[in-house]
Amino acid sequence: MLSLLYQEGPSTEGIFRRSGSAKTCKELKEKLDSGAEVDLACESIFVTASLFKDFLRNIPGSILSSQLCDKWVSVMDQGNNEEKIKNIQRLIEQLPRANVVLLRYIFGVLHGIEMRSEENQMNAFNLAICIAPSLLWPPVSSTPDIESEFTKKISSLVQFLTENCCRIFGEEINSLFGEI
Repeated sequence: MLSLLYQEGPSTEGIFRRSGSAKTCKELKEKLDSGAEVDLACESIFVTASLFKDFLRNIPGSILSSQLCDKWVSVMDQGNNEEKIKNIQRLIEQLPRANVVLLRYIFGVLHGIEMRSEENQMNAFNLAICIAPSLLWPPVSSTPDIESEFTKKISSLVQFLTENCCRIFGEEINSLFGEI
């Protein structure tokens, strides 16, 4: 999925914003869940993007870890960009290794899409609005006002992560997918 998003996402206007066919997404998810072979290259890239966001939303406790939720929410309020980057790196070190590996690939994809935002209309802000709710959610539900404020803060964090991913995850993020 990520490889396909890396290849096609940068040239796709509204990637992660437009939804794939709900019926197709449901059918493909059922096939994937059953272990059947699925050729996503034959599907709309919007279906792949929708399936990927659904996958992220189904990670228990979220990929960024709901246990660290308060720390993630407050990281953008702390100091200058250098301090934010250091604090984010410290939080990343507290995540399970599998989460860190997946995050590197996710931000590799988002960075690639952002680099061609004039073509696809998906700058870091727009990407963050679309993907942030799939990366972290509070451990308990709350009022709509509090959830709205939470979403804004997490979107700001994801925007910052996308814009600074090479400094946060390392320059090799640009070559994670090799010569696709």
